[in-house]
Amino acid sequence: MSDIAFYYPGHIWYDTDRLKSMLLFYDGIGFLIPEYKKGEPEAVDPVLAGPLRDKNLLHYFIADEVIDEQATKELTSVMGGLIESGSLNHLMTKDTAFHSLSMSRLGFGGSRELAEQLFERLKSMGLAKESTDGSSIPIHPMVRYLVLVLLAQILRAPSAKKGIDLAPITDRQQILTSLTEVLNIPNAPSAGNVIEFDLQSVCADLSSVPLDEVLDFRNQNLDAHKLYMRSLRKFAREISLLPGHEQEASIADRQAELDDYAADIKRLSRKAWRKPATVGLGLAGAAWAATGDPLSALFALGGIALTEFGAGNQNIDAYSYMISIGNKF
Repeated sequence: MSDIAFYYPGHIWYDTDRLKSMLLFYDGIGFLIPEYKKGEPEAVDPVLAGPLRDKNLLHYFIADEVIDEQATKELTSVMGGLIESGSLNHLMTKDTAFHSLSMSRLGFGGSRELAEQLFERLKSMGLAKESTDGSSIPIHPMVRYLVLVLLAQILRAPSAKKGIDLAPITDRQQILTSLTEVLNIPNAPSAGNVIEFDLQSVCADLSSVPLDEVLDFRNQNLDAHKLYMRSLRKFAREISLLPGHEQEASIADRQAELDDYAADIKRLSRKAWRKPATVGLGLAGAAWAATGDPLSALFALGGIALTEFGAGNQNIDAYSYMISIGNKF
């Protein structure tokens, strides 16, 4: 199983520092990109994107292909539930500049009928507007974030069937907030289970380091860095399944273990680059038992369970990593 960092909310990174740092922790980096934007990353950043594509370290998940009918059903079902619950009502009263969301990422290529229904509901609430280019939709930024948060979870299952473990990762705090808000919706199976590990500096800023040197360091130390990321996710899963009164003590114990893992990779980074650790990594997520309700059905994602960590039952998780460099986010 290949570990791929699934960077979102966009297909263009904000700066190369983050992308280089993400390379240390994963077998590759993936983006969800509309068909009509294919090739844009290489055009925007040919110095980095071109070589990474050549080395098979940069992967494009074409929205028109991967958001199929099943993915569209899952997306529109949960978005419909959020609308019915009133969770988006507070956005209707705010005068906000809209962002652009490709129609393919709202599911128009998977099931146009379902996507149209969702679009019309959003439009009636004043949270979306008619397309002006036939390819994208002006949409409230928080609704856009929410759609992309859900897609980052939905696409994990079909990718797993292809031998790819997609690990959602973002550098936008608003995205992580959107995920925790979804997981904390009252009466949702994950409500009260959300665990957050604060950002912890683990490695040096590699903005001035040539790509070849970064990849050489990565080849020598990838296993240690992947262990840290997997440990973050494992601990979040295990702690969120504990009764509330046991979580606080367990978090303190697990934090000490995470500190040890972080210290190991900081030593590697400091030895190689002679720089202080300024790249921060954190995580927010939840795990819960499958119950057959709509949210569980969504995040069950084809029945993926925690068997890799020995849970032995049908537990479900949703999560996202957060990456920062210094004070750049």
